[in-house]
Amino acid sequence: MKTSMKAAPGRGGGKEKAGLHNTLLYVRQHWQLYVVFLLPAFALTIIFKYIPMGGILIAFENYNPIQGLLNSPWVGFSHFKRFLASPDFISYLINTLKLSVFGLLWGFPIPILLAFLLNRVQRSGIRKKIQLVLYMPNFISVIVLCGIVKILLSVTGPLNMILGTSTDFMTMPEAFRSIYIASGIWQGAGWASIMYTAALANASGELREAAVIDGANIFQQIKAVEWPAIKDVVVIQFIMQAGNIMSVGFEKAYALQTDMNMRSSEIIATYVYKKGLLDGDYGFSTAVGLFNTVINVILLVAVNKVVARMNEGKGL
Repeated sequence: MKTSMKAAPGRGGGKEKAGLHNTLLYVRQHWQLYVVFLLPAFALTIIFKYIPMGGILIAFENYNPIQGLLNSPWVGFSHFKRFLASPDFISYLINTLKLSVFGLLWGFPIPILLAFLLNRVQRSGIRKKIQLVLYMPNFISVIVLCGIVKILLSVTGPLNMILGTSTDFMTMPEAFRSIYIASGIWQGAGWASIMYTAALANASGELREAAVIDGANIFQQIKAVEWPAIKDVVVIQFIMQAGNIMSVGFEKAYALQTDMNMRSSEIIATYVYKKGLLDGDYGFSTAVGLFNTVINVILLVAVNKVVARMNEGKGL
């Protein structure tokens, strides 16, 4: 008996080695098939993902399009020093962080709440109609959305007509952040709830029925049955969004920007656009963009480690 029990793992290991050997042999015999299918994806990844990374050299040069990337004068870290020494650096950084952090705090829980609410709708026909209404704003372009927001908040817009006032909200620096975050929630919360709604489909219906029989209220049902089904998805999404805190959408911030609300609306992304494309200072704008990316990477790693410690070692 002891001999047979000891031999069993060896047999299993032998089967695994034999399976691996057969797989490698098959790949070797039919390597042309793998090349045909993998080469286009590999080539596109190299061309559009890795080769453009060489453009970060512009951040260390006084880039001149005529002289080219390799012949432009090398200036080292002078662009970074110039940006960090700028009196507006702190202002742009704070504006970017405020938009991102407050957007994350207010916008992240909304799709989860919508998913819980949609999961409570028993009639599939009504649920589909509600989902259609919630998903529809996601298909509106950012520029069209900003136009709608400007019309709604204009001096003669519907909001002022309801309130009986004549306030131009788009010129108020203190109102810009609320307008930006609220419009973002309205546009993206419904679409972002899709993955949570799909994850809730894995929640056990039997456990829910048992919880109802035991007298659990809605919040207790969510805590005991539904929350465990979406917990891992929530953690992953939080890490990804927290790691992109510095990546505030340029288009919307620029489209909602006016001369009067510049104090709150000027962020790093809009500053990079103005310096790079409008002023033609390519080296400096690339340096600012690279600085932004490095901060994002650091935040992503830090948030992942913090969440992993709080979530029993589970992170990205």
